[in-house]
Amino acid sequence: MITAGGPRRPIAIQGGAEDGFGRVVDTFAENFRDRGDLGAGCAVYVEGRKVVDVWAGVADARTGRPWQEETAAILFSCTKGILSFCCYLLVQDGRLDLDVPVTHYWPHFAAAGKESITTRHILAHRAGLPAIEADLSRAQLCAWDPVVRALEGQRPLWEPGTTHSYHPLTFGWLIGEIIRRITGHTPGRFLRETVGDPMDLHLWIGLPESARDTVAWMEPPLPDEDSAVIREVAAVQATATVKQAMTVGEALPFPTENGIVTINDPALQAAELPGVNGIATPRSLARLYAGCVSKIGGPRLLTPRTVADAMVPRSWGQMLLGDPDLGQRWGTGFMLSSPPSRPMLGSGSFGHDGAGGQLGFADETHRVGFAYLSNQMGPTLDQRANKLTSALASCLGT
Repeated sequence: MITAGGPRRPIAIQGGAEDGFGRVVDTFAENFRDRGDLGAGCAVYVEGRKVVDVWAGVADARTGRPWQEETAAILFSCTKGILSFCCYLLVQDGRLDLDVPVTHYWPHFAAAGKESITTRHILAHRAGLPAIEADLSRAQLCAWDPVVRALEGQRPLWEPGTTHSYHPLTFGWLIGEIIRRITGHTPGRFLRETVGDPMDLHLWIGLPESARDTVAWMEPPLPDEDSAVIREVAAVQATATVKQAMTVGEALPFPTENGIVTINDPALQAAELPGVNGIATPRSLARLYAGCVSKIGGPRLLTPRTVADAMVPRSWGQMLLGDPDLGQRWGTGFMLSSPPSRPMLGSGSFGHDGAGGQLGFADETHRVGFAYLSNQMGPTLDQRANKLTSALASCLGT
């Protein structure tokens, strides 16, 4: 056990690291001392071997419940990386072709000029459907079918494939419905049956009641420092289309409603909102990504050929709608190394980050699986995960 945080707020770091990875633990402690962390965990696998597994702080500031070994956190958009992984499992099984029109699997999707959209277009944020145009209720969002019907009737905002803008919520239902059409299962059930249960992962899209007491209570974001970039982000997020894309007409106020992080709502956690409401422990998220690039109790989950396809850059640069260009790059579904905002370990990295600072990724070059999850949402330009990956890079000698 390591104590960090200074005299006013001592923090006991639980767990530990193998020799040679102590710098990651030191940086994890610095996140509490210097960068506002409240409760968090970080796990790292290298060549299928767990080399870092640490946790600290409180899981619920309201009660003082400590962050424990099996504490789970809301993933926000890290969930998109998990959905992308599920798609590639179907590709490897010969059940999904990313480059044929979605209508091959979902015939009614062809309405309103969407007949040419492919699954790859959606995964790369190029489908032209960044927002649900209908103002649906929260209950309708949780019910699944009303969202699917609304998306079937929409017309793309641009010619699919010609440009990109991040699809913050629609990504989940669009990809989730393709998975459901192919497998007969919702994406959350497909995830559990293919890898969640076999690997005993504490990772869900649609939280079971039995796991509810393990979930950390999320706290609103730390304040931003004033800067030109922050002002530009705020201006973009206030525009009608982007606001609709993020909130569905205020059905899902982002990130908070009456001062409380919206996805703390148990009903939202139990539903399947598969672009944003995944929940996992850091160890399970890191282990899933480690299995994509190394053997963990069995063969690799993703083949080298699959990883190579996933990592071909598909979307980068200034979006048609959305935040200013901070270097974000996407392959097919997965975020790629995106300096300066999210460099990960470099050109071999693929995964996804999430609102408030969450991050999970794999690295093919170093055979790494990494996850950092916190219950204190960070500012817009949060550096906690980046500091940890920088420390990991130094441990790996990169």
